[in-house]
Amino acid sequence: MPEAYAELREDPSGIPTAVEEILRWSTPVQYFRRAVLADTEFGGQRIAKGETVALWYLSGNRDEDVFADPFVFDIRRKPNKHLSFGGGGPHFCLGASLARLEIRILLEEITQRVPQITARGPARPLRSNNIHGLKHLPIELSSGRQHVGTGGTGR
Repeated sequence: MPEAYAELREDPSGIPTAVEEILRWSTPVQYFRRAVLADTEFGGQRIAKGETVALWYLSGNRDEDVFADPFVFDIRRKPNKHLSFGGGGPHFCLGASLARLEIRILLEEITQRVPQITARGPARPLRSNNIHGLKHLPIELSSGRQHVGTGGTGR
């Protein structure tokens, strides 16, 4: 996604919108389970009180009824009603504001300092059936004058 990074370097005013797309695209929590509190029907499916349902945030963040081109990473996506922190209510992620702030500051600072980020090997996913993330991502940060590798042992 070098084009998106170049666009943010050229116009950092797009960073807040990019943060939301990064969250939608990465979807840190893949799913949660909840117990049904009362007999109900959802999408034509009857669900009895006490049954367990799984909320698949990864799927919701690729819902074609909600997102135009949901399998395209678009840092200009508006609106972006992703479910990366839950769907609201009492179970909404307490760390949502901090996560957004951390990503925004990272993008503001790195786009000012690093002209180019280059992949230097395959990404290795975190082995988890609940948390979606990367265990290892070898990259090279180019300053324009010298190359600053992120290191890593490749282990």
